[in-house]
Amino acid sequence: MRYGPQFEKHIIERAEGSYVYDATGKAILDFTSGQMSAVLGHSHPEIVRTVRDQVGRLEHLFSGMLSRPVVDLCERLGSIVPGLEKVLLLSTGAESNEAALRLAKLVTGKHEVVGFSRSWHGMTGGAVSATYSAGRRGYGPAQPGSFAIPVPHAYRPRFKHPDGSLDWQTELDDAFALIDSQSTGNLAAFIAEPVLSSGGIIELPLGYLAALKQKCEERGMLLILDEAQTALGRTGYMFAFQRDGVTPDILTVSKTLGAGLPLSAMLTSTALEEKAHELGYVFLTTHVSDPLPAAVGLTVMDVVEKEGLIERTAVTGARLRAGLESLKQRFDCIGDVRGRGLLLGLEIVTDRESRVPDLDMGDRIGREAMERGLSMNIVKLPAMGAVFRIAPPLTVSEEELDRGLEIMGDAIEAARR
Repeated sequence: MRYGPQFEKHIIERAEGSYVYDATGKAILDFTSGQMSAVLGHSHPEIVRTVRDQVGRLEHLFSGMLSRPVVDLCERLGSIVPGLEKVLLLSTGAESNEAALRLAKLVTGKHEVVGFSRSWHGMTGGAVSATYSAGRRGYGPAQPGSFAIPVPHAYRPRFKHPDGSLDWQTELDDAFALIDSQSTGNLAAFIAEPVLSSGGIIELPLGYLAALKQKCEERGMLLILDEAQTALGRTGYMFAFQRDGVTPDILTVSKTLGAGLPLSAMLTSTALEEKAHELGYVFLTTHVSDPLPAAVGLTVMDVVEKEGLIERTAVTGARLRAGLESLKQRFDCIGDVRGRGLLLGLEIVTDRESRVPDLDMGDRIGREAMERGLSMNIVKLPAMGAVFRIAPPLTVSEEELDRGLEIMGDAIEAARR
């Protein structure tokens, strides 16, 4: 059954490191880390070893039973950021966001949720109601109290300073004035991605998160940060919000925590957890607190620390960005390079003056790159425009980065012809 994306013609047989291999044996450089998840590359030997060992001992339990991997991973995650000590382990990003939204609604006694107009938080009830980049038409009403504000977009600013740069503070003030005029006095939470990936790799400007947190505090709202794609070092920090020095009330992590296997987590404070428990908080899934994925999560964190991948991402991310900026100098169809660390966006436009997204050219570039052995993801969503999401594994080598950039250049040349 077709479920959204256009399927590649290549059947993938195996994968290793930064490459996937199709049925003919062709090597394809994977610049999206699978579904933006495989931060350690494919078939990392430490992950393989953990899975083989753990599945032979303990893989699944009744939801009321705890295991050593679950306790250890919760303790590990809960010790990273002061104020986020309590951890719930689940399977997917959508699940962790559902858990976060239910927690926020219960402890505040309110139900209204605000998100960004280009957000993606999942395809389940509460998460999809806070998702605005795609998938809203034709499915009936969203959950009551779902609101959106514009995402601050430096490349296409709605509010500008005299020099033409983004005036995000005025935009944020205006947005919350509109929210206040629509709210029934039941604002429970704001949910946000530090870098909106499906929205076109749009990074929240420095200072924005602090201002957003203040807006939430003024209204008795909780701030939920969805770091599905930005956690575990991808932006050069363990969590992207740490750059801003702002701690959310609730944090969700997923994709990168399992390095390609289904694992997610919701983190919150002891005070919020205690209040939720007193009120009878319930969030049960078949695979809550499963030991197998928890053991994988521990291994992922071990490898990230042991191999110094967070520090390494600062170096490789700068190299990748410099290469993309060089391509922008060569090709007028590249309108913007943006993002952070190893989560970067390359926007394709008809011309730099109009900044009109050129999806047809983007499609051609993507096809030419795949033919040359490079997988780049251009999402065909209305909010996305024509932006390539470039997110290679954190373990990518400098040679692999350079090879990918070389293929990009060749693909753009061929697409222009």
